[in-house]
Amino acid sequence: MAKRRRKKKRGRKKILLFVFEILLLLVVLGVLWAYNQTLGQVKYEDGLTVSEAGINEDIDEDALANMHGYLNVALFGLDNRSNGSYNEGNSDCIMIASLNYDTKEVQIVSVYRDTYLSSGSGKYTKANAAYAGGGAKRAVAMLNSNLDLDITKYICVDWKALVDAIDDIGGIDLEITKAEMDEINYLIPEVDGTTGYNTNYLEDTGLQHLNGTQATCYARIRNTSGDDFLRASRQRIVLQAMLDKAKQSDIGSLTEMCKDIMSQISTNFTAAEILQYASAITQYEMKETTGFPFELTTMNLSSTGDTVIPIDLAQNVSELHQFLFNETDYQPSETVQSVSSKIEKKTGVTAKTSAFDLTQYNNTVGSDGTEGTKQKNKAKQEETDKTKSDDSTSDNSDQ
Repeated sequence: MAKRRRKKKRGRKKILLFVFEILLLLVVLGVLWAYNQTLGQVKYEDGLTVSEAGINEDIDEDALANMHGYLNVALFGLDNRSNGSYNEGNSDCIMIASLNYDTKEVQIVSVYRDTYLSSGSGKYTKANAAYAGGGAKRAVAMLNSNLDLDITKYICVDWKALVDAIDDIGGIDLEITKAEMDEINYLIPEVDGTTGYNTNYLEDTGLQHLNGTQATCYARIRNTSGDDFLRASRQRIVLQAMLDKAKQSDIGSLTEMCKDIMSQISTNFTAAEILQYASAITQYEMKETTGFPFELTTMNLSSTGDTVIPIDLAQNVSELHQFLFNETDYQPSETVQSVSSKIEKKTGVTAKTSAFDLTQYNNTVGSDGTEGTKQKNKAKQEETDKTKSDDSTSDNSDQ
């Protein structure tokens, strides 16, 4: 009897072991399926070396060490009228996303696509031409060499990827003006012609629920007051609305979004890195956004046409490091100072040139549309001006 019981026990152990092995196999197959449906579809590129990334060798060591506390990523939205092609076309949208590893705060900077910068080999062009001349690697190198940054990671998307991502999280709610509604409806056929979708036109203004195509068209508007500066602001409004909606979405919606867009992006993040950052999405908070350059003017140059000219690029870079990395009194590298001097010489734009006031478009956090952004930034500027005035009055009374 005892011998028979031992055989029964061994039999039960074999059955349990077999069941465990089957369950383990199913888990592995499930993981492989999920990978192939999502991360396995990503167009991965090789990582960038310091040299390939164009990181300036003369950046101050302490400043470089400080930047190592942040994940800095270049985001490129392509205007190539085709799906899944990442080696051609201008970068219609250029953003720098910076994640503070400690606080999990995210800051976004739009680099105006028409900004006059060095493209290497002594050439000066609009910032968006760098991508057309050498893809993401050339565009990243352009950002690093002109702005004293240490970006080695990038993500590239086209229109369809943005459309599908917004649709999969259920769309986004934005305040739409009459001028914006007209422009969205004008742009819908062009985006539908690229994606193959058939999208309804907007019929009203105010707070509207936008699907992927409508929101993408909103992000492309430039033929209203504010031109490309306001378009860059709209792009940040859409991005932060997507982040807010993604944080509220269930796992099914997020999985569906990943399945749809992973085959439509090009990046040099590894699969493990994507999983690492995606799993922590609920921890991220958008702190502030802005456009770059901070001080600028525009000119019609014979070589580039209508162009955004930084007023003292070196000073703009110093302000950028203050904004992104809380680096007070940042001293740009000699490389950036040299580029700044050459831009001044080529354009005649100096530190004394009058700058456009773009403060109303800058910080989009907390706004669900352009009018809300303008009002919020106007109130903030008035508060800042009042504080300066009060401080000045107090100083004079003390004397």
